[in-house]
Formats: sequence, C-alpha cells, structure tokens
Amino acid sequence: MGQRTSSGLWAVAILGPTASGKSMVAMDLAGHLPLEIISADSAQVFRGLDVGTAKPTRAEQQAVPHHLLDMVDPCASYSMARFQEDAMAAMSAVLARGRIPLVVGGTLMYIRVLERGLTALPPADPQIRAQLRHAAQRQGLAQLYQRLEQCDPRAAARIHPHDSQRIERALEVFELTGRPLSDWHDQQPGWGRIPLVKLGLWPVQRAILHQRVRQRLTGMVQDGLFEEAERFWRDERFHTGLPAARLIGYRQLWPYFSGRITRERALADVARATNALVRRQLTLLRAWPGIDWFAAEGRDLRHCLWQHPVWREHMA
Repeated sequence: MGQRTSSGLWAVAILGPTASGKSMVAMDLAGHLPLEIISADSAQVFRGLDVGTAKPTRAEQQAVPHHLLDMVDPCASYSMARFQEDAMAAMSAVLARGRIPLVVGGTLMYIRVLERGLTALPPADPQIRAQLRHAAQRQGLAQLYQRLEQCDPRAAARIHPHDSQRIERALEVFELTGRPLSDWHDQQPGWGRIPLVKLGLWPVQRAILHQRVRQRLTGMVQDGLFEEAERFWRDERFHTGLPAARLIGYRQLWPYFSGRITRERALADVARATNALVRRQLTLLRAWPGIDWFAAEGRDLRHCLWQHPVWREHMA
C-alpha cells in the first residue's frame, strides 16, 4: 500500500460507476486530509463543457486543487498517452508538496492505463484509417462495429458501438498486425505503470443509483445543459466526428437541435445512454482485482473511508 515506483509515484484512486458519489466523497476527504484531485474523466478535459460533464464548480476547484481539467478545446482531441503523461506530471508535483494525489473519475480506461502502463502499440497508419472512415461513411459505423465483434470480440465488449475513434483504432491495429488489440493489451504492461490504492464505491441498492442518475440529469438541465450544448453545436468547427461531440449527454442532443426529435425524447435518450454506461462500468469494476469496496449508500461511508490505513501510512 502506497508502494512507490522507481519514479517515486503512487496514488489513491476512487472508483465507482457514474453517479455513485465519487466526487462528493473526494471533496469530503480533501476537506480533512492533505489531498489534491487528479481528474480521470475523458469528458472534463474539454474547456467550456462544464454542465454536461459534471465538472467541479469554480468554488470546489478553489477549495481543493484539481488537475487535468480544461486541458483542450472541444474541437481538439486528447489521447490516452497524453492523459498518462499529464497525470504522472501532476502526481509528481503533488507528492513533491508532501500531499497525496487522489485520482477520481469515471473513465475507467484512464485509471487502467495508470495502473498497467501503456503497451507499445503500432503507430497509426493514415491510409488504413482513411479507408476505415470511408467505410464508416459508406456502410455505417454499425458495419465497422460488426467487423470488430468478429475479429476482436473482447475489444468490442469494451467499446461502445458509437465510439468511432476507438472502433477505428482497434480495426486499424488488426489490419496492421493481424493480431487483435486485446492481445496487444494482454502483453507485459508498458511505460508508466503506477501503483494505485483503489477504493471502490459499490451501489448496493441499484434503485438509489438510478434515482441519482435522474436527479443528476434534472440538475444539469436546470444549470443550462441545453444552452451549453447548443453553443458547442453552433461552433463553426463543430462536426459529429469530434471526440467531444460523441460524449454522452451531448451526442443525444444533436438530433434535437436539428429538429429531428423532441426535447423530451433527447432527455430520455441521455438517461438511457447514461444507464447503459453505468452497466458497462459495473461489469468492468466487478472483475477488477485489488479494489477495497465500500457500500456507496452506507451511512458510515465517510467514517470507513477516513479509517482506511492508506491515510495513516502517509501521515505517519
């Protein structure tokens, strides 16, 4: 616990599905312990997308140092490799100040790459990628996803059918090497492996989790979700292929702005997509080894987390 790498890096991570209370728990812990928060959220890296990504408020960011928020413009991209590099730099600075880096976020692939490191995957091939994008435009992304299910079913199980960027990358690796992307990920972990003390919030009462999802969406609408999304949609650089344009909570609104569906249908689609994300997250978390689990709805959750030995070890 708290074991350091040769680089001296380590961190505590709070894991759990969307709406399980990770951010609230992190803020509570940071109010009593010398913590700084490292965001592991692939949506919160985009500047100007605050409401729909449930980004910490300005007041919360002033109360507790947060890192890896607002890293790029919504019309840009942010890679897994860049996340790992930025996270390692942030952790190094936090530890140098004698504080604890606390990794918090719902992008489980980000947390996994911290724990396992980056595998030396083959570089991108512009010609193959262009062919795949042309096929997606001609045949539809669903056809590409079916190809992925055939050549790499394990990768297909982890990738959302609408995630064109990751679908294309997985197929690109297979075309280049003849090996599924999953086989590459099974290799010896690569550069940047960081020991994590993993604290998990498990939703014992699933009905409460679904209620939190509904309440969260209602709050986002009240805080200006539609207005924020419309500003992005009207940006002259906007197109639906952008990584930020495919985010849950935004992607489902584009048909509404185009006049193809009602506002109520758009909100229902957001709720449905969020619940599907929660199910995928729970499947991944259930099989993730080494997590110290706590009931997300437990009345003594705060006390149990405060009593975790990782804090005593660091403060000793």
